[in-house]
Amino acid sequence: MSKLPNNRQKGDPETTGHSWDGIEEFNNPMPRWWLWTFYVCIFWALLYSIAYPAWPLISRATPGILGASTRADVAAEIQRFSDANAPIRAKVEAAELTEISADPELLSYANNAGSAVFRTWCAQCHGSGAAGVQASGYPNLLDDDWLWGGDIENIYLTINHGIRNTTDDDARLSEMPRFGADELLEKAQIDEVVQHVLAISGQEHDAVLAEAGAVVFEENCAACHGEAGEGNRDLGAPTLNDAIWLYGGDVASLTYTVVNSRAGVMPNWNTRLSEADVRAVAVYVHGLGGGE
Repeated sequence: MSKLPNNRQKGDPETTGHSWDGIEEFNNPMPRWWLWTFYVCIFWALLYSIAYPAWPLISRATPGILGASTRADVAAEIQRFSDANAPIRAKVEAAELTEISADPELLSYANNAGSAVFRTWCAQCHGSGAAGVQASGYPNLLDDDWLWGGDIENIYLTINHGIRNTTDDDARLSEMPRFGADELLEKAQIDEVVQHVLAISGQEHDAVLAEAGAVVFEENCAACHGEAGEGNRDLGAPTLNDAIWLYGGDVASLTYTVVNSRAGVMPNWNTRLSEADVRAVAVYVHGLGGGE
């Protein structure tokens, strides 16, 4: 009678033949229920890959014999809502901009649609709350300091055509000379006019330099910014005698602006948004509190 190896007992199944530190593994068969479940899963996966989109190709996936498409489902849902909103959107497009806020139905739709458009397309620059990014060239839309005007028509024009872009012939356009980079002013004159701007904006300044800077300002800056620095919305020239600054109002920021100029760009949205969406977001922005 042969002796069983190691600690195996009579009736034990055969081992796999592997041994780890003298420990062997029984070669037990898989449970039948587990095997049948595994086979069913394989069969189900094959059926699924035939019936539904499954295998990736170069530019798409296999469509499946049922033609199911989650993209098509989403597109159909979007179209359903678009069709449902078509009548109110037509009313928004046909109404005078100044009359939309007087119609509760149009105003409700414009505010809801406009806020969605703003969060999707505008918040990246102007902030989710429309407060802009201080001293970074992205204006605050909640105050009443508007480069191009804050009434509903001007807001609409700015959104529709943009600012200083190269894709719309009707874009808002203004250009500040590079007084330092192009040697239009000497460094001493730049220091003087910066002190003058600090003075008219109510900041701490050098009175002697500011007095000399008033002459430099009158000869070079007043034509756009106004004699008192009140700005000119027809030219997009900002107000300089308040405490609101698009690129910063400290000495370093003002000096950089005078030397190199500033020229922020806003895209025209008339090629990306529908007329109804442009009008809706204009109404929404106008109603945030800063619109005039």
